[in-house]
Amino acid sequence: MLRECKLLVWDESTMSHKKAIEALNPTLQDLRDSTDIMGGMVVLLAGDFRQTLPVIQRGTPADEIQACIKSSNVWSRVEKLSLKTNMRVHLHNDVDSGLNAEMLLKIGDGCLEVDAESYISLSREFCSLVENYMDLIAHVFPELQQHLCCDQWLCARAILAPKNEVVSRINTDILKEVQGEMKEYLSMNTIMDTELSTSYRVEFLNSLELSGVPSHKLQLKQNVPVMLMRNLNAPLLCIGTRLRITKLGQNILGVLLF
Repeated sequence: MLRECKLLVWDESTMSHKKAIEALNPTLQDLRDSTDIMGGMVVLLAGDFRQTLPVIQRGTPADEIQACIKSSNVWSRVEKLSLKTNMRVHLHNDVDSGLNAEMLLKIGDGCLEVDAESYISLSREFCSLVENYMDLIAHVFPELQQHLCCDQWLCARAILAPKNEVVSRINTDILKEVQGEMKEYLSMNTIMDTELSTSYRVEFLNSLELSGVPSHKLQLKQNVPVMLMRNLNAPLLCIGTRLRITKLGQNILGVLLF
């Protein structure tokens, strides 16, 4: 397939380590029996350098810049193309989205004034500040119980957080607002090597909140939405598919796709 392919799209490439791009070049050259860059295939590297750069654990800003694809020896062969038109604003005449996008670009370009501590001040027109999680939940999900079964209403709302522990706390607070009996499901963490059981206690494993891994304790109520974190039956049930809980059994969940 890679020999016959004409175009390869790498989305969010700005978050990738430069060595991944550099490894792709000889791989395609080998597969396609060509000494041309990327084996003669057109490779589209999509992304925005205003967003997250490669994450280097316990690294310095210099380490992240060094790992960026702009530091790669392949970057000199890249032709830069910039998108000029916001299609959401252009097609739907969404003025609010246009103003929001302009503000985000100014933040990313460093065009806003900063105070003595290098902080920027966001205007009320751009966002609404709240004092605590409950105010945020009430603002994003007003009258939650009445709209809980409305898929369109739920799909238009989301709360984003940088850390899993914050997400877990917000989910717990929202779940308390939903009527009905709460059911708790626990994971089954075990140590495959019994000799390591003293070093990695089950209690320690249960306390971990890892990216991309469900929490040890999953609390659910009927009619609440959930999201898949693995591919079960592609393309219908893939990572990110949203489902609604219709039945809570002892070890089995009843779900409805929306």
